[in-house]
Amino acid sequence: MNSKVSLRLKLSILAVGLLTFTGVLIETSMNVTFPELTQQLNVSLGTVQWLTTGYLLLTTIVMSTTAFVLKKFDPRKIFVFAATLCFLGTLVCLFSNDFAILLIGRLIQAVSTGLATPLMFNLIFTEIPSSKLGVYTGFASIIISLAPALGPTYGGVVSDLWSWRAIFVGVVPIILFLSILGFFTIRGKAAGADGIKFDYFGVVGIAVIFTMILFTFDQAGRNGWLSWQFLAWLVVSVFFMIGYWFYNQHSDRQLIDFSILKLPVLRLRLFSYFSLQFINIGLSFVLPVFAQTVLKANASQAGLMLLPGSLIGAIVGPYAGYLYDKKGPMTPLVTSGIMITLGSLLFVFFGAELSIIGIALIYTVVRIGFNFGFGTTLSDGSVQVSGPKKSDQNSLFSMMQQYAGSLGTNVLSVVISSVAIYSGSKGEAVNTALGARIDFVVVLVLAVLILLSVIYVNYRYEKNAK
Repeated sequence: MNSKVSLRLKLSILAVGLLTFTGVLIETSMNVTFPELTQQLNVSLGTVQWLTTGYLLLTTIVMSTTAFVLKKFDPRKIFVFAATLCFLGTLVCLFSNDFAILLIGRLIQAVSTGLATPLMFNLIFTEIPSSKLGVYTGFASIIISLAPALGPTYGGVVSDLWSWRAIFVGVVPIILFLSILGFFTIRGKAAGADGIKFDYFGVVGIAVIFTMILFTFDQAGRNGWLSWQFLAWLVVSVFFMIGYWFYNQHSDRQLIDFSILKLPVLRLRLFSYFSLQFINIGLSFVLPVFAQTVLKANASQAGLMLLPGSLIGAIVGPYAGYLYDKKGPMTPLVTSGIMITLGSLLFVFFGAELSIIGIALIYTVVRIGFNFGFGTTLSDGSVQVSGPKKSDQNSLFSMMQQYAGSLGTNVLSVVISSVAIYSGSKGEAVNTALGARIDFVVVLVLAVLILLSVIYVNYRYEKNAK
């Protein structure tokens, strides 16, 4: 088998990857501008966080359609459409003068990222030799995982030098460059969607359910976890999820082939992938807010404290992919589980005495754990299926990792907001500090479950396969 990867293919993956990187970079760079935006646009933190939550939600919904889109349209057409939307959305955000227009621009960019991310992985899964799958998936994971951490640094520096609008000015040259690069390097034909009917009702169902879940937690932030509003939304959300499951079992249309979830290893890898991204995006929101509100850091300091961990994590990703290609998933995934659990535990223990340097050091431990596991989990999930079902697996994983970011931002921000309801008027800094410590406990629980799922897969399934 020829394991050589052509320069054209490398550049095509780079072009789509940069488009994904740009979307995620903007997403997380906005986090450090939230205190400024709440004042300039006269909105609350709970409202302004929808610039991230709403973006991630729509990206998730778009990703739910890509199993069909990747089979129906050629890769280049998908890329050109996504790049155009990214450029238009950036211009809308740049010239917006109120919250509603800014949100519209972010939602236009969300459609772009929702198409670009699955397209990037589809190029890897369909054109990269299996002997190099781990390495290339590792490089791709850098794009998804590095941008959320570099975003606060980029956003903090440029907003301090000028304003939050500089975030959008800075990415315009990148968008133009990658548009040209992708147009001349991306090749391939659609896999074919003959006989498959697009499930319009399925898209609406996913959109409704994902939105309802976010609004359910939003009620907890506004009214408390024991309020009738939260409990009512929770019941209705569960009802809709049951209804969607029933519809999916009896429909002759197909959004995603959910039958792949009958594979136990794939289910557990999806859980790990979701949880890792929940932690990744959630912390990229909580830590800058904590630094600015509790430690009184400026936007640049809040962003720069995440940079060391981001850069070290970027180095770890491809190495974890190399280990996966040579030794299988156990070594990188156990390392990931241990490191991210250790980092989460340190956040819990030292939550009351955190400093900028302390956050940077502990975050580096978490980032090492994240990058050891993120790409490896996706690689191992992709080999569980073959043929056309790879598009379904790609779409499902992309959709859920994106929603994990949306849910992570939403849930962890709601925890901070809800503290004020139960603690009384102790001040914003005190409430944020207490809410962040609760968030760290949530992150720790997820980290432990990730580690347990890795150990369970290894001893229950992989050993039986030998």
